[in-house]
Amino acid sequence: MLFRSFEPQMPAAEDALPGRDRPLFEVSGIHAVNGHPMFAPFPEGFEVARFGMGCFWGAERLFWRLPGVWATAVGYSGGFTANPTYEEVCSGRTGHAEVVQVVYDPAQITYRDLLQVFFDEHDPTQGMGQGNDIGTQYRSVIEVGSADQNAEAVAAVEAVGRALGAAGLRPVTTEVIQAGPFYPAEEYHQQYLHKVPDGYCGLKGTGVSCHLPGPTSSNEADPGLKPVADSEDQWKARLTPEQYEVLRRAGTERAFTGAYTDTETPGLYRCMACGNPLHTSDSKFHSGCGWPSFTDVVAPEAVDLIEDRSHGMVRTEVRCARCGSHLGHVFPDGPRDRGGLRYCINSVAIDLDTSVAGSEAE
Repeated sequence: MLFRSFEPQMPAAEDALPGRDRPLFEVSGIHAVNGHPMFAPFPEGFEVARFGMGCFWGAERLFWRLPGVWATAVGYSGGFTANPTYEEVCSGRTGHAEVVQVVYDPAQITYRDLLQVFFDEHDPTQGMGQGNDIGTQYRSVIEVGSADQNAEAVAAVEAVGRALGAAGLRPVTTEVIQAGPFYPAEEYHQQYLHKVPDGYCGLKGTGVSCHLPGPTSSNEADPGLKPVADSEDQWKARLTPEQYEVLRRAGTERAFTGAYTDTETPGLYRCMACGNPLHTSDSKFHSGCGWPSFTDVVAPEAVDLIEDRSHGMVRTEVRCARCGSHLGHVFPDGPRDRGGLRYCINSVAIDLDTSVAGSEAE
C-alpha cells in the first residue's frame, strides 16, 4: 500500500451533497463494444452484479470481455447523493463508489466467476483507495442484489482474507453491501477504454490467487480436472519450481526448450496446474516463435484474457479461467485463414492428454 498522510472518510448522510431529482446529462444506453442495451429490461433469466474496485474505466473492460456477459455500465452507487456528477463524486461528499454494473447470463458464467475476476484483478486491502487513486469513491465494494449473492460474496471475502493473511498481506477491506440505486456515469466514461484504448488503468492485483468457493462455469464432471489449490503453499507443493515460476508467478520458459514446441501428437492440451481443457492438437501450428502455438481455445470461457503492460510492452496475457494460472500470451499474427490469432503458450504450463484425440476433445 502506498504511504498516505491521511485516510479519506465517508461523509455522514446529513453532510452529503443534496443531489437532484433527475440527472444533469443524458446517456445513450447502448454498449459501445457490443451494441447491447446497458439498462433494463434485459433478456429473461439474465442477472445483475455490481462491483467497485477503484477507477471504473479499467474495471469495466475486465468484465465486458468475459463470455456470458451481456452488457456492462459504469456509474455511482453506495452513497447518498441522488443523480450525482463525476465532479461531485470525486469531491468525496456523495458517499458513492465508482462501480461497474454487469449484466450476465448465469447459464454461461456464474456469479462466482465474476467474483474471481473481481478479487484477482485489484488489491482488496487498500481501504479508501486503489493504487495511486485515493478517495472514498475508489474503495473496494461488492453490492449484492439477493441472498444468494450475499452468501457467495461473504464466503469469497473470507476465503480471500485467509489466502492474503497466509501470504503476509494486510486484511481485506472489501465491503459487502445491499445494492441501492445505480446512477449511470457520464457518456464519455462508458466503455472508456474501448474509446481510448491506451487510456488510464490503475488496477493491479495482489499476486496471490485464491480459488473461491461456489459453482463455476467449468465442467466439474471432467475426469481430467484436478482440485484447485487453496493457497500458494499448496501450489508450491504440487508444482515443480519451474512450473510454479511460470504458472503462478507469470514467468516465461526459454524459447525452443519446451517439451511441446514441435510435437504433433494428437490430444487435448490441459492446464498443468488444474487440468482445465485449453487447446486441441487440431489448433496447434508451427509458428517458429519457440513456444507451442495454437490458433484457438476449446471454448472462450476456458481462458481469461488480461491486459499486460509489463516489460515496457502492451500485450494480452492468457490465464487459465479455472485456477487463474499464467499460460502465455495471445497475439494477432496467427494464420489468417484460421482466425488470425496465435496463442503463444509455455510448454511447462500445459499437459498433453492423449486419451482424447484431436477434434474429439471439442
